[in-house]
Amino acid sequence: MATICFYQDSHHDKPLYWIRKQLDIGYISKRNDNITELRINGFEQIGQILEELLPFLRFKKRQARKMIKCLNFLLVKGKNLGKQDCEKIIDYLQSVQNLNYRSHHKRTRKDLLKIFGLTP
Repeated sequence: MATICFYQDSHHDKPLYWIRKQLDIGYISKRNDNITELRINGFEQIGQILEELLPFLRFKKRQARKMIKCLNFLLVKGKNLGKQDCEKIIDYLQSVQNLNYRSHHKRTRKDLLKIFGLTP
């Protein structure tokens, strides 16, 4: 199950309620660490939201486009994913990861293959 989250300090969480109301999707929860999050679950819903937000994005637009492609691929394939399909998903994930801030916490292709159960 795919999930997209918007996080905000609980003292400043009103915008999350506004976003939820505008999008009419997802749910809000308050965590023990004083963080409020808006969660949206499901490939179709996340793709829909990304499509709607795309014209307004100023940052992460390329990542959003790649994620939309990945989500559409997953929707077409459904649960019938073969080895080549999983490798294509890994390619999508790595292309998004490579566009993001350079962090030492990134998963390598080897890590992702292991997660997908594709290691020999």
